[in-house]
Amino acid sequence: MYRSGAAARLAGLSPETLRVWERRYKLTEAARSARGQRLYSALQVQRLGVIKQLVDQGHAIGALANLTTQEMLAMRSAALASTLIEGSLNIGVVGSLLSRRISASGRDTVDLAIRQQWPNLAQAVASPELPDRGLEVLFIEQSEFDESALEDIKTFRKRCANPPTVILYRFCSSATIRALRAQGCMAVRIPADMGELPLIARAAISGERTPARPLTSVSSPRFDEQFLSSITSKGTQIACECPKHLAELLMMVGSFERYSARCAHRNAEDEHLHSELATAAGQARALLESAMERLARAEGIEVPPPYQTDPR
Repeated sequence: MYRSGAAARLAGLSPETLRVWERRYKLTEAARSARGQRLYSALQVQRLGVIKQLVDQGHAIGALANLTTQEMLAMRSAALASTLIEGSLNIGVVGSLLSRRISASGRDTVDLAIRQQWPNLAQAVASPELPDRGLEVLFIEQSEFDESALEDIKTFRKRCANPPTVILYRFCSSATIRALRAQGCMAVRIPADMGELPLIARAAISGERTPARPLTSVSSPRFDEQFLSSITSKGTQIACECPKHLAELLMMVGSFERYSARCAHRNAEDEHLHSELATAAGQARALLESAMERLARAEGIEVPPPYQTDPR
């Protein structure tokens, strides 16, 4: 039996998402430990994993919740079959365990032909043998990825003529995943079912041909730091220091927004990533500014006209 956090990770979910899904859709009948912790069996974890895959394919979770695991497995198989193209994809594989699993999986990966393989990333980079330039997809498997692998991945992909690349991991920080995606790689958890690999490979090929998602625009700052600083020094009429704390948060988020925007101009390789960070900070700032406006009215503080200078 797995606790909820472990079950979520094995299914490719965050613990928060699992809690929301369970509360809203009653996906599984989890048991309880003596201390009241939710416990999941291997079959329940498999069910959650299949639901996650189908949701990623665009199915509504509300429609999936009432289906049996067998019905959902049939849906997944149908989706996989619809993506297959005649002939095998020529793939390169970095990772001895992944190579063995693909070879042993038989018909589940029949449309993947291993053209070249390397035991691990370090040996792939150091190998004097030139990679095959006809690779259609490159798989790189490593249980734990961190930022130290980014340069090797970039170097090796360049030697392979930058094919669509899938990074398979068990544990990887969010920052490293973002950096991998900024390089043009697809980063996914190592699947338990090798039958998913052809679908992942097709998605990687499709993703390589898709332009980067445009960044969402954000509004200019509503308040300048002079106004926010004045809030932090004022007394409050309500029985807490929320206006002061909110003003401090706004100054910090605004500062991070400007810092990320400057990083986007300084670092061409990470430009898109830093632009996304600046945009996310700007969206958070806009939400906090709306809260600050309501608090200011409640406190009887005169709100200044919109501050016009854009931090970008």
